[in-house]
Amino acid sequence: MDPLRLFVIAVTPGIALAMGLYLTDRYDREPVGLLVRLFLHGMLAAVPTIFVERFLSNINIFSGIFSAVWTAYIVAGFTEEYFKRLVVMRLAYYHVSFDEKLDGIIYCAYSALGFATIENIMYVFSGYDADPYIGWYRGILSVPAHMLFAITMGYYLSLAKFSPDIINRKRYYSLSLIMPMLLHGTFNFILLSQNHMLMFLFIPFVIYMWITNLRKLNKYYQESKVWNKFDL
Repeated sequence: MDPLRLFVIAVTPGIALAMGLYLTDRYDREPVGLLVRLFLHGMLAAVPTIFVERFLSNINIFSGIFSAVWTAYIVAGFTEEYFKRLVVMRLAYYHVSFDEKLDGIIYCAYSALGFATIENIMYVFSGYDADPYIGWYRGILSVPAHMLFAITMGYYLSLAKFSPDIINRKRYYSLSLIMPMLLHGTFNFILLSQNHMLMFLFIPFVIYMWITNLRKLNKYYQESKVWNKFDL
């Protein structure tokens, strides 16, 4: 296939989801420049992620199902969520525009979608010859999954940001990495395990992620709606 068409297939899901989130944040939209920086730095975060994942893969001393656990939760889950969150911490967490809880979700999602986009480009270009449909099912499952992990991350990161209690602030900050790591790890583990019983649970798990994370998004959206109408 023409490389340009492959590129369009690879980048469209991430950009479309980013635009959808931007339109969702209708009451107090974030600076476009900041969002673009988060997206681009999310893409750049793939570089250190690759090196750390290779290192962690090389020290994998396990076999069988335990090897899959290590790869899913530590190599992929921990590493990728750590660097995606690091982008938000460096660029947006202390930014003056981070003034409501919905912002945490938006910022984390943009970082994650940037990361997912560069990852998708690599997978589509390297895997198209073996599987011509790789761009389609990654666009339906993998790229949106990164956004869902990010919603959970942003949900807890916002709780940490606006918590007046230092103990709760630390707890929520830890959860902003632990919870998306667990979701990410479970998503990958089901696929890596090649266990038919677990594969039967994959679609219900994806539906569960959509339902719970859309609820988180809607909760902060409603708070934004009330808060900004009150300001007016």
